[in-house]
Amino acid sequence: MLFNYKYNGNTSISNDTNETAMRFAPDALRDPTFFVGKLNKKIAFREAISALHDVVVSDLRYKPKDKAEYKAWAEEQEKLWLGEYMAGFQIEQVRNRIEEIRHDLKQIYREKDRVLGPFNKAKSRYFDYLYKNDRDAWVVLDPVITVHPDELFFECFSQDESSYGKLSCSYNVFTEINEFKCGTTNIDYSAELYGEFQKIRGYKDTSFKIDPSGFEAKTTNEEVYKEVKIDLPDSWVRGFLQVSAAMTLPATTFELHPMDVFSLCQYLRRFKETAGPRALRFILAPGKPVRLVIEPWYETLTFHRSIYTGSEEKTIRIWGRRRLMILERLIPIAKSFKVVLLGSGLPSFFMADLGDMTFTLGLSGWTNNDWSRAGNFDLMAPRGNVDILTKQQVFTTLKETWFASTAEITTKTGLSAAVVSSALTAYTQAGRVIYDLKQGVYRVRELSQEPLDFTALRFGSEQEKIANEFITKDHVKIATKIENDVLEIKGKVKTKNETFSTLALIDKDQRLIEGTCECAFYLSNKLKKGPCEHILATRMMLQNNAVKVAAN
Repeated sequence: MLFNYKYNGNTSISNDTNETAMRFAPDALRDPTFFVGKLNKKIAFREAISALHDVVVSDLRYKPKDKAEYKAWAEEQEKLWLGEYMAGFQIEQVRNRIEEIRHDLKQIYREKDRVLGPFNKAKSRYFDYLYKNDRDAWVVLDPVITVHPDELFFECFSQDESSYGKLSCSYNVFTEINEFKCGTTNIDYSAELYGEFQKIRGYKDTSFKIDPSGFEAKTTNEEVYKEVKIDLPDSWVRGFLQVSAAMTLPATTFELHPMDVFSLCQYLRRFKETAGPRALRFILAPGKPVRLVIEPWYETLTFHRSIYTGSEEKTIRIWGRRRLMILERLIPIAKSFKVVLLGSGLPSFFMADLGDMTFTLGLSGWTNNDWSRAGNFDLMAPRGNVDILTKQQVFTTLKETWFASTAEITTKTGLSAAVVSSALTAYTQAGRVIYDLKQGVYRVRELSQEPLDFTALRFGSEQEKIANEFITKDHVKIATKIENDVLEIKGKVKTKNETFSTLALIDKDQRLIEGTCECAFYLSNKLKKGPCEHILATRMMLQNNAVKVAAN
């Protein structure tokens, strides 16, 4: 998906003995969004923005060793070894001939190194230059910044798209706010700025500017603008859309003391597993300290400072724990960490309370299960059919204040909570709204200036596409009933070779909370990789069926 950006110069940070000035160049092609102020919480901001950078450059995907050079060397050596072995059975002349060939080969290799040497050195210098001066050629950094009436926040993804970072800063982080305009924009950001962030000091005034001058009308000096075209993969865009949907799902929450997070990170640094399982198992009992079992050693850490306040016992396992090392830098300045677990093998969120700032680290079920390809969590969010005028009414109401809860919008519009929730979910999936996990409100955050290409993003997975085909061909039959405020949908899904029986449980907020199927995909993965196409078809059919659900 191609995105066009136009920046008025480059983002820059200037440092002298008395002041640090941060100037972020926003995208001038978007609606004017700017902010000018002076930092109050300088050190805390430095550590938080550095942790956000750690999210961007994080890549924990398995990287196999490159053995091409070794194999080439072994192939040549095999010929020499074979020659030496065979020489023992031949006459002395053969031995002499082998030595001559060996000498000739050395001469050829020496000449090859002489001819290609300058090229290899130049190539090495070029890549060293790129790494130091234009690291965007190595790492795609795509931060998005949003200015709201009560805060501004940065968002980004890791290289492997399995980790999501968000830094929210309330206006108490600033001592002076000269001017601002709400909205969302992309900012010109280069990796070398990370080094400049480290120069922020508590004794120096630090100004923070999302430069408004970039939006001024220009009739001359157009050369000061830098136009950038970035072809972002659909997975990057879909990943942003999936995160907010995952935040709206039912979850188990509890608080961890910073020293408990330190104990976990310290243990992970001391020990490196060589075989699975590699899970963290949270054992939660009401009124008791949170316990954590670290596999495969099955070492139990008891967090006596952190008491679970939930109402029922739970055991939840999560994977991809090495990504939690990103939180290490925040431990000295954090008041507490709020943990949000969606379930075993499902995404998790770790929120660092930094006073007037909040750092949110979102992790997919495990490192290889990135947000965009294997999550399917937008499919588990509310999906009611809402007409265009109603959706526009909800969005207009939200944009009046830039953020609001479902209840507040329901009161203002007079619409039902289910309709409002479905409309907000539609805008979340369209990249125009994000869910604030800390405050429990929806916020306007338009990911792009132009509408997203839904022909490319319509189906987040092959399962959803197949489910839609089942419905189109009328291969889905369902029956429904309500028990204990939970809608139970039983279905029969006919495929080419057989018919599967399915079950989907929907809560009062129209969210899928449980599902079963007889297919191989479900038997292997349950709901850890999202619902199968048959459960999806069962759930989606409810919206296309005239069956009337009567309350018992």
